[in-house]
Amino acid sequence: MGDMSNSDFYAKNQRNEDNHAAGFGCSLMELRSLMELRGTEAVVKIQEDYGGVEGLCARLKTSPTEGLAGSQTDLDKRKEVFGKNLIPPKKPKTFLQLVWEALQDVTLIILEIAALISLGLSFYHPPGESTCGAITGGVEDEGEADAGWIEGAAILLSVVCVVLVTAFNDWSKEKQFRGLQSRIEQEQKFQVVRGSQVIQLPVADLVVGDIAQVKYGDLLPADGVLIQGNDVKIDESSLTGESDHVKKAADRDPMLLSGTHVMEGSGRMVVTAVGVNSQTGIIFTLLGAGVEEEEKKEKKGKMQDGNMESNQIKVKKQDGAAAMEMQPLKSAEGGETDEKERKKVSVSKKEKSVLQGKLTKLAVQIGKAGLIMSAITVIILVLYFAIDNFVMQKLPWMPECTPIYIQYFVKFFIIGVTVLVVAVPEGLPLAVTISLAYSVKKMMKDNNLVRHLDACETMGNATAICSDKTGTLTTNRMTAVQCYVGDVHYKEIPDPGSLPPKTLDLLINSISINSAYTTKILPPDKEGGLPKQVGNKTECGLLGLVLDLKRDYQPIRNQIPEEKLYKVYTFNSVRKSMSTVIKLPDGNFRMYICFCMMKIDLRLHHVLNEVGEPRLFRPRDKDEMVKKVIEPMASDGLRTICVAYRDFPNDPDRNWDDENIILSDLTAICVVGIEDPVRPEVPDAIQKCQRAGITVRMVTGDNINTARAIAIKCGIIHPGEDFLCIDGKEFNRRIRNEKGEVEQERIDKVWPKLRVLARSSPTDKHTLVKGIIDSNTADQRQVVAVTGDGTNDGPALKKADVGFAMGIAGTDVAKEASDIILTDDNFSSIVKAVMWGRNVYDSISKFLQFQLTVNVVAVIVAFTGACITQDSPLKAVQMLWVNLIMDTFASLALATEPPTESLLRRKPYGRNKPLISSTMTKNILGHGVYQLIIIFTLLFVGEQIFDIDSGRNAPLHAPPSEHYTIIFNTFVLMQLFNEINARKIHGERNVFDGIFRNPIFCSIVFGTFGVQIVIVQFGGKPFSCQPLDLDKWMWCVFLGLGELVWGQVIASIPNSRLRFLRRAGQLSQKDEMPEEDVNEDNEEIDHAERELRRGQILWFRGLNRIQTQIRVVNAFRSSLYEGLEKPDSRTSIHNFMTHPEFRIEDSTPNIPLIDDMDADSARRRRKHSSQPSSPNKNNNAIDSGINLTIDTSRSAASSSPASPLHSLETSL
Repeated sequence: MGDMSNSDFYAKNQRNEDNHAAGFGCSLMELRSLMELRGTEAVVKIQEDYGGVEGLCARLKTSPTEGLAGSQTDLDKRKEVFGKNLIPPKKPKTFLQLVWEALQDVTLIILEIAALISLGLSFYHPPGESTCGAITGGVEDEGEADAGWIEGAAILLSVVCVVLVTAFNDWSKEKQFRGLQSRIEQEQKFQVVRGSQVIQLPVADLVVGDIAQVKYGDLLPADGVLIQGNDVKIDESSLTGESDHVKKAADRDPMLLSGTHVMEGSGRMVVTAVGVNSQTGIIFTLLGAGVEEEEKKEKKGKMQDGNMESNQIKVKKQDGAAAMEMQPLKSAEGGETDEKERKKVSVSKKEKSVLQGKLTKLAVQIGKAGLIMSAITVIILVLYFAIDNFVMQKLPWMPECTPIYIQYFVKFFIIGVTVLVVAVPEGLPLAVTISLAYSVKKMMKDNNLVRHLDACETMGNATAICSDKTGTLTTNRMTAVQCYVGDVHYKEIPDPGSLPPKTLDLLINSISINSAYTTKILPPDKEGGLPKQVGNKTECGLLGLVLDLKRDYQPIRNQIPEEKLYKVYTFNSVRKSMSTVIKLPDGNFRMYICFCMMKIDLRLHHVLNEVGEPRLFRPRDKDEMVKKVIEPMASDGLRTICVAYRDFPNDPDRNWDDENIILSDLTAICVVGIEDPVRPEVPDAIQKCQRAGITVRMVTGDNINTARAIAIKCGIIHPGEDFLCIDGKEFNRRIRNEKGEVEQERIDKVWPKLRVLARSSPTDKHTLVKGIIDSNTADQRQVVAVTGDGTNDGPALKKADVGFAMGIAGTDVAKEASDIILTDDNFSSIVKAVMWGRNVYDSISKFLQFQLTVNVVAVIVAFTGACITQDSPLKAVQMLWVNLIMDTFASLALATEPPTESLLRRKPYGRNKPLISSTMTKNILGHGVYQLIIIFTLLFVGEQIFDIDSGRNAPLHAPPSEHYTIIFNTFVLMQLFNEINARKIHGERNVFDGIFRNPIFCSIVFGTFGVQIVIVQFGGKPFSCQPLDLDKWMWCVFLGLGELVWGQVIASIPNSRLRFLRRAGQLSQKDEMPEEDVNEDNEEIDHAERELRRGQILWFRGLNRIQTQIRVVNAFRSSLYEGLEKPDSRTSIHNFMTHPEFRIEDSTPNIPLIDDMDADSARRRRKHSSQPSSPNKNNNAIDSGINLTIDTSRSAASSSPASPLHSLETSL
C-alpha cells in the first residue's frame, strides 16, 4: 500500500519524464497534476495545454468515439508507463509472525516461565541427602529423580502444540478471506469502448486512455475527464465531504474522480489516472505510509493511544468511501495493521454484532471467575504446604533445601495456571470465527456473497424483510404484453400492419432514441433460450416491443448517434420520466418522452387517433382511458408506460433547463402494459419466512394495483387477512404530523399491519426501515433486512440491520452500502441466509454448552483436588490436552454442523434472548453433576474399587499412578460422549440425528479417541499416565457412555420443574440500567482499556485470542471507511456494542452471566418497571427459543448455598 519510499517515487518520476519519448504526449506527473484541478480552472488548463479534450485524447493516442484499439502490446505499454488500476495489497502475515503472535498469549507465557523454572530446578540435587526430611521422601527411592525434567519439557511441548494449532487456524482463515476478497474484486466490471465495441471489463484491466461509459449508479473506478455527458451529477462526498451533488459538463467541470458515485445522467470519459496515481489511490498511499509509521512508533514502545486514533481517523475522513474497486486495500488493510490498532479502529468502524457482544461479555465473566479460582488454589496450596511442614512438623527452613521448596511452589503455581487455562474459554472466539467462516464459504454456494461477517449471524435474528419487487420477487425480464394505440386496446401485441403507419414510425423512433444506447436486446446465449436483456429492464421491455412489431432499433440509433442528441433529461426519482430532444432536418426540435402512467397525466393534451393524427384529449376521454385501459392493465399486475412526443419550433431564446415548461403539452403515441412475472420459487420461500416468524413486506415504486396483484401471487398477502396496502402518499399522510415531521407513534400504528408500500420514494423506504428499527411497541426490538438495487436504496440498505444488494441488477452504490450481495438476485437466497444465520447462533450455543460443562467440571476438580490432596488430579499437561480437545477440536466439530430445514420452523431468538437458554443450563448443570460424582468417587474410593495403589498425596517426582490415569481417561471419555450430547440444544431426544451428514464431527470424535488411547498407553511420564489394561479401559468407556444415558434422563426433566433456572433467566432492571450510559463518555472506555493493559492476566488471554479472530473479521469487513458512513445512532441495532471490545463494568458488582439489553429496552423497562414480567415469557421453550441467563444478582438470593446452582455461581 504505502510501500513506496520517496526515493522510489523520485526514480519513478525520472522514468516518467521520459514518457514523451515512449510515445505518449503527456507524462504521468502531468496527468496527476491535471487531475488535482477542479471546475473552470481545469477547463482552461485542458484547453490551453492540450487543445481541449480531443487534444488530450490525441496525446493519449485514443479516439473519443472508438476508444483504444485494444492490442495487447499497447495495453501492456500503457500499464508500464501509467500504472495498473489496482493498489498493491500489503503482504499477508507470514506463518512465523502468526506463531509469534500466538506466543504473546499471557497464560502461555506464564506456563512457559513456570515450565522453565521447573526444568531448571529438576536438575538440582541438595547436597545432604536426608537433611530435607520427609519433603523429598519417595523421590530417590523410585530412582525417578532423573525424570523430574519431563514435566517441564512436556508443558513446553504442549505449549508449542497449542501455538502451532492457533497459528495454523489464523493462517488458513486469512487465506480463505483473501480468496473471498479477490472474488469480490473480480466481480466488479465497468463498461468501456474498445475498437468501437462496448465491452464489460474487470476494473483492474482499465488503462489510461480507455474511453469509459459512465451511467447512473456507477462507482467510478479511475480518474478521468468527461468527453460528453447528459445531465451528469456526481456525489463527491467520499473525497470532499460535501454532500451536495456536483454537476459535471465537458465545458464547465469535466473532472471525474475515482471512488465517487454517479447519481444521475450518463456520459463518456477518457481515463487519465489509475491505481496509486488516482485521487483515491494517492490518499491510500498516504494512509499506508501512515500505518507503517504508526507501527514503527509502536515498536518504540510508549505511544499516545488517543493521538494515534485521531490521526487514523483524520486520514480516514479524507478518503471516506474509498472505492470498492480499491478492494485490494481492504484485504490489505484488513489483515495487517497492528493488532491493538485494528481493534481500536474496529470499534469506531462498525458496531459489534449481537453475538460478539454476548460472547465478549461471557468470556470476560468466565475469565474473571477463573482468575479468582486459580489465585485461591495457589494460595491454599502454598499455605497448606507451609503450615504442614513448618508449623505442624516444626521443620527448620534449610538454605540448601530452598530449591526443593521452590520446586514445590513452582508445582503449585503450575497447578494454579492450569486451572486458569481450563477456566478461560479461549475456544469461544475460535468457534465463532470457524462457524462464521464455514457459513460464509457455504453461503457462497447459496448465492450469498457476504461482505460483513456478522451480517450472516444477524440475519438469523431477522424479524422483518423489506423486499423490492422488481428483480427480487419477480424475474426482472420485462416484456410488453398489452398496448393501447390509436384508440384501440390490444390485449396482446398487434400485427404491425393493423397500426397506422405514421403512429408506428413515431413509436419506433421514440423508443429507439429515447432509451439509453447501452440498453440492448442480444441473441440468447444458449439455443432456444430467451434473448439476453442488457441495461435498464423497462427499456428492454419497450425495445422488445419494437422487435415484436417486426422492426429494428439499431439502424435508427446508427442514424442519430449519441453525440447528435440535442438534450437528454435522464430518469430520476423526482422526474419519473425520461426524455430526449433531437434536432430535425428542418431546424425544428422534437422531444420524445416516456413515463410511468399510474393515473392520467395532466401533461397530456393530445393523443394520436386511429389514422395517426393528433386529436384533443378531453377530460371525458381521460376518465374513459383510466377506466378502460389503465386500471384493467394494473389489476393484471402490469406496469403502464406512456410513450409521447412534442414538437418545438426553432426558438434561439428557449430555456431548455425549465423542465416544467418543456415537459408539458404532450401528445400520447401509445400506452404499453409491460409485465415482470413472479419468480417460480418465490411463493414457497415467502411461506418459509412466514413460518419462521419473519414478516415479509414489499416496498416498490410500482402502482398500488400492480403491487397488490404481485403480492397476492407471491403469498405476501392472503385475501381475508387484516393487512395494509398503501402508497407512498397515504403512508406519508399517516406518519407525519401537521408540521410534516415524522412521528414514531404514528409509524407504530402503521408498520405492524403494513404489507405493501407502493409508489414509494427512496426516502419512504428509509423512513419505514428506520421506523421499524426504532419502534418500541413489540416486546423484542425488530431486526430488519432490506433488499435494494438502485443508487437511491443506499440509505435504506445502510440503515437496515442487514442490507442485501442485487449482484446482477444492483448498482455499485447499492453493493457498497450492503452487507450481503445476492449473486442471483433471488429472494429465495435470502431464506438460505436466514437459515445459515440461525445455524451460526445454534453452533455457538452447542459449543458453549459443551465448553461450559468441561470448564465447570475441570475447575471444580482441579480446585477441590488441589485443596484436599495438595495435587490436582488432572496434571498440567493433561489439562492442556483437555483444553485442546474442548477448545480447538470441539469448536471445529460443533461449529461446522450443516443447517437443517427445522431451523426455519421456530421463531427468531430476538436480541434479548440470552445465549444460554434454560435447557442449556439444565444440561450444563446436569452433566456437570454426573461428571463430578464419577470423578470424586474415583478420586476418593477408586483405589478400592479397582484394587490398585492410591495416587493421592504422592511425593514430588513420583511416577504416574494407575489411579490418576483412570481419572484422567474417564474424564476425557465423558467429554467425548458429552460432545455428542451437545449437538442438540433444544432438548431433543435423538442426539445422533444427522450425525453422518457432518464428516468433520465424526472424524474429530474418532480422531480424539485414537489420540487418547495413544496418550494413555504410551504417554508415560510426560502425560503422567500409566498404561491401563483392557478391563480398566472398558470401565472408563462404560462410565463415558453413561453420559449418553444420563443425557436422556436430563431431557426427561421438564424445565418448568426447575423453577430456580427459570428465575435465573430473567434480566432484572438493575442489570439493564448501566447499559444506558454505555455511549455516554468515551473517557471511560480508554480507562477500561488501560486497566486491561495493566496486565490483568486473564483478559489478556481472552483478548489476545479474540483479537486474532477479529483481525480476520476485519479483513472481511468493509475497508476503512465503514464507520464514517454509518454513525452509531443511540437506538441502532447493535447498540450495546458501541463500547470497546471489552468494557469491564466494575461499577456493578453483580454482572449477570449474559446481559445484552440495548439502551432502548432499558428505557422501555424503566417505563414499565412497575408491571411484573409475564410468567409465561420464558416458558415456551420449544417454539420461541428459551430465554435464560444466569443472573447472579437475583439467583444468589434464591438458591440455597447447597444447591447445584450455587456451586455453579461460585465457579462462574
